[in-house]
Amino acid sequence: MPAPTASQARAIIKCGKDPAYFINKYSKIQHPTRGTIAFDTYPFQDEIIADFLEHRFNIVVKSRQLGLSTVSAIYAVWLAIFYRDKNVLIIATKLAVAQNFIKKVKVALRHLPPWLVLPEITEKTKQHVAFSNGSQIKAIPTSDDAGRSEALSLLIIDEAAFIRNFDELWLGLYSTLATGGRAIVISTPNGTGGLYHTLCEEASQGQNDFNYIKLMWDDHPERDEKWFAKETRNMTKKQIAQELMCDFSASGDTFIASEIVEMLRMQVEMPIEKWGPNGGVWQWKYPMADDKFVISADIARGDSADYSTFQVIDVNHCEQVAEFRGKIPPDQFATLLAEAGKRFNDALLCPENNTFGYTTILKLVELGYKNLYFKSQKDRFDVLYGNNPTSSVSKIGFHTNAATRGPILTLLEDRLRNNTLKVRSSRLIDELRTFIWKGNKAQAKKGKHDDLVMALAIGNSLVESSGVHSIKNIDISKGMLAGFAVNKRDDTKRKPVRHFNNLNPFIPMPADAYASSRRSEDDLEEFEWLIR
Repeated sequence: MPAPTASQARAIIKCGKDPAYFINKYSKIQHPTRGTIAFDTYPFQDEIIADFLEHRFNIVVKSRQLGLSTVSAIYAVWLAIFYRDKNVLIIATKLAVAQNFIKKVKVALRHLPPWLVLPEITEKTKQHVAFSNGSQIKAIPTSDDAGRSEALSLLIIDEAAFIRNFDELWLGLYSTLATGGRAIVISTPNGTGGLYHTLCEEASQGQNDFNYIKLMWDDHPERDEKWFAKETRNMTKKQIAQELMCDFSASGDTFIASEIVEMLRMQVEMPIEKWGPNGGVWQWKYPMADDKFVISADIARGDSADYSTFQVIDVNHCEQVAEFRGKIPPDQFATLLAEAGKRFNDALLCPENNTFGYTTILKLVELGYKNLYFKSQKDRFDVLYGNNPTSSVSKIGFHTNAATRGPILTLLEDRLRNNTLKVRSSRLIDELRTFIWKGNKAQAKKGKHDDLVMALAIGNSLVESSGVHSIKNIDISKGMLAGFAVNKRDDTKRKPVRHFNNLNPFIPMPADAYASSRRSEDDLEEFEWLIR
């Protein structure tokens, strides 16, 4: 190939210094309806390119169809042909997406003037393009070990919110950038609680090293309200939030609707007292003499990922008044539960009688705590006053299984949505934000917790709704009788009268680049190798 002319040499230098100039002057793309066309960028895309140059780490939350993948692909081309030994890796959600990214790279390379592509292409596959200057661009689908063994100059993660196990993947990939590599993380939202969402939240508040970029649907100059109305005509609320509005909360399959979670967040209060192990018990109210309380507990081993939790609910006022979350052995948890029960007027204690719960329950019986939840009064007397109190220990507490889990969660959703159960805990709200539907089951998003949610669901199922729901005779009502029964004397008939709270019915729910700033014109030496 002949040496470039003086004008071509000047163009090469200008392109090497300014990727936006390179893209707009020489790049072509494939349009879905117009074929191969010149890539004339919009102002918001030029700003993105400038951010890629200025900041080492960029994280972008975006509306759909803004051309960010195309911009990123041609930016990778610019880096690879104008700089030596640049290793660019693209992580995509699946193989077809990775191959489509390399297709964009190939289209751009194929339509560049021959005198501009000075490094020769030494390798070209569906997922990899390598150059004689030592640079390469590779796109791969996500996997547990994706890119871990490579020292990267630029890492591009496309649709990060939808990448399986992104939390673990990022931990491995971050070390590949230790020698000064850069990262561009791009996605539309996909609910709250994942690492992508966390990185975006922290970046928006200046709490990490990412430059935060948010691109709404109307950042595109060719979109107006008429366009929006047409696009959203056949879209669901979740699709609108996810694809156009960059709304994390409304874009996920959260068990509690995002607007309800935000309403609940407005009710969050600082506790008036913190006590118990490591201050894990948060208390918002001191009991009055006539108040009745339910304490429901979700019990873990004490040294694993899950927490042991309990919730204290004021039955008279239907409000959360205390909660605990911590890692504590089951027998010590029993002692803490008994102390909480005494503090709250000998509250009705309802532990979950799971594997670890049995140890807690046995210890509660040993401690002599009397006001435990039973399904029936007979079971209550057999355990507390019989000759063999441990023989019926399985009758104590609430058994969570496939038959009971759905109903109590449905009841909790109803109470929270109708604001008939007041909650105050920021820890609880954080769990609700990441409590999602996985198929037909509501559970914590991977890496998150639902222990406070489940404890609240159990306790809430024992609390009277103040007439909001009808009352039916179900097994758990008998447990309320056993727990809340109080003997009083009637001055007329001189017989004991029992006073108790009834329970709601269970209502089933359907599943529904590399300069920190631009270079000046006299930076010729850096690009001399290109025009020799």
